[in-house]
Amino acid sequence: MGRPGADNGLGLAAVLWDMDGTLVDSEKLWDVTLAELAEHLGGRLSAATRAAMVGRAINDTLALTFQEVGLVPTPDALAEAGRWLTERTGQLFATDLRWRPGALEALRVVRASGLATALVTSTQRVLVERALDWIGRAYFDVVVCGDEVVATKPAPDPYLMATELLGVLPWCCIAVEDSPAGAAAAAAAGCSVLVVPSEVAVPSGPGRIHRDGLLGLTVEELFSTWSQAQARTIDPLRLSTRPVISRTGDSGPLPSNAGHPPSADGAS
Repeated sequence: MGRPGADNGLGLAAVLWDMDGTLVDSEKLWDVTLAELAEHLGGRLSAATRAAMVGRAINDTLALTFQEVGLVPTPDALAEAGRWLTERTGQLFATDLRWRPGALEALRVVRASGLATALVTSTQRVLVERALDWIGRAYFDVVVCGDEVVATKPAPDPYLMATELLGVLPWCCIAVEDSPAGAAAAAAAGCSVLVVPSEVAVPSGPGRIHRDGLLGLTVEELFSTWSQAQARTIDPLRLSTRPVISRTGDSGPLPSNAGHPPSADGAS
């Protein structure tokens, strides 16, 4: 079994968790706040546009919302809408977060195994911190948020940042994802992907293994899933090559505390 930070290219070293729709049932909260935002802007949000937002960062979500309601997305208008959405979603995160079935048990099992762990989400840091007050920070070695990379899901950057912070190669990791954008991001980074769909269907693809949910997930199954996914995508040239990522506001090395939660509280 791998240990945190082990990067020998020979086995599973880390589990990378998505947040919304994978660990917590927050997509239903986003349903509420995004519908309210569209009404606030004078329109309505269709089911198809809402589905296209799942797993995407706030900038993409706002752009889709403005397109849906027929407004010109000026910088000032986007900024105001972003503030409105963040404040309203934060209110619901503080009171209405719920676990996805089996998620808490899966977090505990993986944490006890000694594998490295990361939370990799498209949600911005201010809302992630609100969620971590409820989820518990002790389950993750690092946390990467959507406003900390230049390109977020479905781009591979968030997963590449997480693996760099953990000191592991992407192909020594398995990502747990519920959305098409998230699964595409993890696969593009070179990670194996355990797909546990919640709100929208996720297509099959190289390196992806589907499961109905997290109930009953074991570390042994994660190792088996990782091996199956690797067998479909293995490329020996990867073992000596690490992809390069871009980070918001910084083209140099990562700061020593980048991606780490500001406190190491126990799980709540």
